[in-house]
Amino acid sequence: MKKNDRSRELGSFQPLPDDDRLICRCEEISKGEIRRAVHDGMFTLTEIRRYLRTGMGLCQGQTCAKLVRDIVAKELGISAGELERAAARAPMRPIEMRAFANEGKGGE
Repeated sequence: MKKNDRSRELGSFQPLPDDDRLICRCEEISKGEIRRAVHDGMFTLTEIRRYLRTGMGLCQGQTCAKLVRDIVAKELGISAGELERAAARAPMRPIEMRAFANEGKGGE
């Protein structure tokens, strides 16, 4: 499948018995929500991530990224290796302003 190939006809969404299985625990996203997103036109992992917030919780996708990739690939009828990885960013946390103020002074 070419990158962003939208010509693929997936057919209508058909619910499965295990669609209520929680895949992304941090954001509470189920397998059915991921499958439905693919049928709604989200064909890349980055699109899925932006659409549903999978992999954007505390674990930053450490728990769910492979599961999400496998579900998306299966819905598209391709191998998981054909999907581009989602854009990753380092986890961030708030920093007090005094940390920046002391940065050049060798403080803290």
